[in-house]
Amino acid sequence: MKNLKTIILALLVSLNFGCNPELESVEFSELNPEIFPKSESDIEALVFAAYRPLRGAWWDGFHTTSERGVMFVNDATTEILHGDFGVQEYATFHSYEPIHTGITRFYDDFYNKISSNTLSISRIEKSSVLDVLKKSAIAEIKCARALLSYELFDMYGPLVVAPLEVLENPLTETPLARLSNSEMVNFIEQDLLDAAEDLPLPSEANYGRFSQGLARMLLIRLYLHEKRWADVEEQANLIMAMGHYELDDDYVGLWDVQAPVDSKEVIWAIPADYAGTSENQWQLMVLPSNYPEASGWSTIQSTWKFYESFEANDIRKTALIAEYVGTDGVTYNKQNPGTNIQYGPIPLKIDLDAGRAGLTTVDILVYRYADVLLSKAEALANKTGVPTQESIDLVNIVRNRAGLDDILLADYADIDTFNTMILLERSHEYWCENGQYRADLIRHGKFSDYNIDNVGVASQTAPHKVLYPFSLSQITEGKGAFIQNPGYN
Repeated sequence: MKNLKTIILALLVSLNFGCNPELESVEFSELNPEIFPKSESDIEALVFAAYRPLRGAWWDGFHTTSERGVMFVNDATTEILHGDFGVQEYATFHSYEPIHTGITRFYDDFYNKISSNTLSISRIEKSSVLDVLKKSAIAEIKCARALLSYELFDMYGPLVVAPLEVLENPLTETPLARLSNSEMVNFIEQDLLDAAEDLPLPSEANYGRFSQGLARMLLIRLYLHEKRWADVEEQANLIMAMGHYELDDDYVGLWDVQAPVDSKEVIWAIPADYAGTSENQWQLMVLPSNYPEASGWSTIQSTWKFYESFEANDIRKTALIAEYVGTDGVTYNKQNPGTNIQYGPIPLKIDLDAGRAGLTTVDILVYRYADVLLSKAEALANKTGVPTQESIDLVNIVRNRAGLDDILLADYADIDTFNTMILLERSHEYWCENGQYRADLIRHGKFSDYNIDNVGVASQTAPHKVLYPFSLSQITEGKGAFIQNPGYN
């Protein structure tokens, strides 16, 4: 299985996914559809082009673990992370505005990738390659398009999604409006339903590539966003019925330097490498310069509020480093934090990889089976407004793996108490993974309340801060058709 990761990374490098300034990227939107694609290798090139923006590269990877990545920014809007400069400060205090490019860049830099995928799908459909190749490739590209569309939708609300006829006439200026909420949801949903039909089963998918499991996991995220509880339950049941996924016995080990290529818990991971092809920078982001085994830039911390919300023996807080002896011989902790852990512990989450001075090859885990279990538990309770023993049992499966005792239905018998508990469990299980805890808080109407509780009177939160703003350039270029999110005008 390790060879699969090597093959994938080699293919990524061959498509110029690295950072060599002397190499020039292929712009697939400029290719002549009359002559491309014509072969299996052409089709594969289009598929890997769809994966490209989703990787972990600092400059142009949506899932980079740096300050330019979705997890970093989204988790910083919650009690999981605290920053006091740059984009992380705007996120922490909910002070983001249209002038803050660190916030608006996710849409500015990536929304056109949705259009690129639309063009790729059309070109594959019109190509003369075998139908079986077409079906497989289109499924992966639709999944990539839906994944990026969902994550941007979650951050900004409905997007501009250019129709094919507009994309095929680039010389005609056509200002486009954002979709309505229902149109946006339908667009993402249909892509994922289509992909779930034609993607490989998780047991057959190569590590790092999309599978039916991921398509259905993304449907769960979309349905949670819309509070379509019965649909969440249905997709969770379909994933469970695959008979493939299970929790890994070693929670902490999932983020080891040895990639979890054989783990039945991983639904989708982004392979990382030393070459900068798809990199993991998290240890550089969080480690202070005086850390004894490796050093970093200390750009972000966790919070003591978050750390102290864990039960004492919860293994999921293992990588929240609450005390260390620095290279200066000083012991740093909550009582003597210095400037490196004054807000909270070091949120390392991944293996230290102390043998490396910079980037690590610890893979970026984006979706895991634990999310299926907790999402189904939430759906079961909220579908009727009455928590059930089954919903409690699903939570306990996840808690038991963390070394915790069972919780009892009698203690969470009303929906408000249950939802407070499920939010806590989700934050403890997924901190510094995919940044979806922000969406969890928004879904339950707790986003602003938790921010005020976290940062106090310094909070600049407001009801409209549940969506990020678009840049002023997007509004200007939209020529009246593109409308800014409420509250930012």
